[in-house]
Amino acid sequence: MLPDTPLLLAFIGASLTLALTPGPAVVYIIARTLAQGRASGLASVLGVALGNLANAVGAAIGLAALFAVSSTAFTVVKWAGAAYLVYLGIRLWRTPAAAVGDAAPRVPAQPVHRVFRDGFVVALLNPKTTLFFAAFLPQFMDAHASPLLQTLALGGVFVAIACCTDLIYVLTASLLAPRLARASRHAVWGNRLAGTSFIGLGVLTAMGTRPTR
Repeated sequence: MLPDTPLLLAFIGASLTLALTPGPAVVYIIARTLAQGRASGLASVLGVALGNLANAVGAAIGLAALFAVSSTAFTVVKWAGAAYLVYLGIRLWRTPAAAVGDAAPRVPAQPVHRVFRDGFVVALLNPKTTLFFAAFLPQFMDAHASPLLQTLALGGVFVAIACCTDLIYVLTASLLAPRLARASRHAVWGNRLAGTSFIGLGVLTAMGTRPTR
């Protein structure tokens, strides 16, 4: 299921480099953490990881081939993902600000399960992730072994690496959040920042072409 050690180490190195490069998923996770705290950031990491794993499974069973040849299928999924991101951004922008005079104003936190769900849907409705797996993983696969099992195994390794790097972003953002909060009179900045990020990601997703994490 996994390549020989030298090739596996090359795959891990390439995956680590790609995972550390900020992309839409990283922006989403950081925005959630800054707006609603570490718990929401961690829930977002898990949701995004599960969505990316589902995309790896999709690549393994041939969805990538479908997206590659059917512009309609790709466009439908892409626009669904973009619309969901814009919806999340608008919802955050409409969250009311903390009252003036609050000793420790905070952004109203959403239930963790909802944050997890949002992260999963955002990652799942990104067809470029499926195409990414279909283009990247075969470079490290053995032509004489099962492509399905290899895709699942390598996809799982990549998602695990990305999950670890995303945790680093969450911890860093959670350390910076209190300082940013003290610099602002109201906690609404967090909602506005996250909302703007989500809307921007939705626009970029809608404008994107075939195939980033």
